[in-house]
Amino acid sequence: MRSIVEAGTGLDVRAVISNRPDAKGLEFAASHRIETKVVDHKAHASREAFDAALADAIDTCEPDLVVLAGFMRILTDGFVNRYPRRMLNIHPSLLPAFPGLHTHARALAAGVKVHGATVHVVTAALDGGPIVVQGAVPVLPDDTEERLAARVLEVEHRIYPQAVRWFVEKRIDFSPDGTVRVRGAREPAERLISPGN
Repeated sequence: MRSIVEAGTGLDVRAVISNRPDAKGLEFAASHRIETKVVDHKAHASREAFDAALADAIDTCEPDLVVLAGFMRILTDGFVNRYPRRMLNIHPSLLPAFPGLHTHARALAAGVKVHGATVHVVTAALDGGPIVVQGAVPVLPDDTEERLAARVLEVEHRIYPQAVRWFVEKRIDFSPDGTVRVRGAREPAERLISPGN
């Protein structure tokens, strides 16, 4: 979230909403005079009730785009379908490889030579929405989970603001097959970013 705010993407950030009252992002947002809201999932009896409350909080801002950043909850189909083709998420792997949790450990265990991050449109399929952009890093022989995660995080901080910028510039198109095309972007969308860049 911080990298998106600081990148100057042209996005008018209306609010930062968290399900955790102690989230550090709330402090950062408040220090930048961005409205903050908390919808604590623990205060709701069901996932559906939480998602309804979260959607109500989001809708008061009348957003064109909902950007998930460090939001570690599975959303109901009803919530996702409320924001079709206007909700983005970032995942720490080169999807469709390693959806879900513990991506860096799984990548190392699988012996892959390239790992990275993916910005995708959120759909009802967990980590399965259309890919907007990917950034890759090589997996080095002496990598630990922590080292690999740190390099992937650097990539995340570059590609997420880029995807948001494309959305603001109205450069994201959906093909009939549901895939994303970015007008004016270099192909392929996946870029190799070395550890030193």
